[in-house]
Amino acid sequence: MDNFQIETAQNVSIQQNIAGIGERILAYLIDLMILIVYVFIMAFVVGVLSDAVTNQWVLSLLFGLPFFLYFLLWETFWDGKTPGKAAMKIKVAKLDGSRPKFSDYLIRWLLRLVDISISSGGVAICVILLRGKGQRLGDMAANTTVIDEKKRVSFKDTILVEVADDYLPVYPQVTVFDDAQIRKIKAVYTAAKRDGKHNVILQLSEKVSSLMEVSPEEKPLQFIDRVLSDYNYYTQQL
Repeated sequence: MDNFQIETAQNVSIQQNIAGIGERILAYLIDLMILIVYVFIMAFVVGVLSDAVTNQWVLSLLFGLPFFLYFLLWETFWDGKTPGKAAMKIKVAKLDGSRPKFSDYLIRWLLRLVDISISSGGVAICVILLRGKGQRLGDMAANTTVIDEKKRVSFKDTILVEVADDYLPVYPQVTVFDDAQIRKIKAVYTAAKRDGKHNVILQLSEKVSSLMEVSPEEKPLQFIDRVLSDYNYYTQQL
């Protein structure tokens, strides 16, 4: 699965997984089934009301608009999701990590005519496969993509670090943190170390030592390593 990286204002890199083309097709088929059911229900309702309503075009317009605007309305008011996308745990997102605006959803919706409606999805599939970043023409124009929201947890995303059997902890004060805080410390530290951002590690070390109320003798890199190991040592003993 492809992915792209977002750099936040705090200099933390976030990996976003691009939704697979199979997931997008299944999401579309779910939405299509909903639309088909809607058409059958509305056809029945219109048939029942046709004798009571003189302006048939008003009735058709009233029931036709939700069908016509289905994707635009759902994505705009449900954070980039339709019922199909929600079922597959995918949604529309901007490439820079920000939330799409109405104009972005509108551009995607307008270009559905070329991407999906006229070509039965052929253009969208070809462009997504060739372009990368999970973008059809509408996404390219709106600078959006469709991401996978399903949580994938790897070892590096947990609080766990290797601790030897004869390991001797130095800072019992690490117990002031909880699992969520340690996980965040590890995430910032890992990203900063990978990208060579020593200033971020220095700031992190100062913040952690302040919260622990200690004055570390180690360098910032070794200190954060020690904090992570000590936390694992103490929590694993419980």
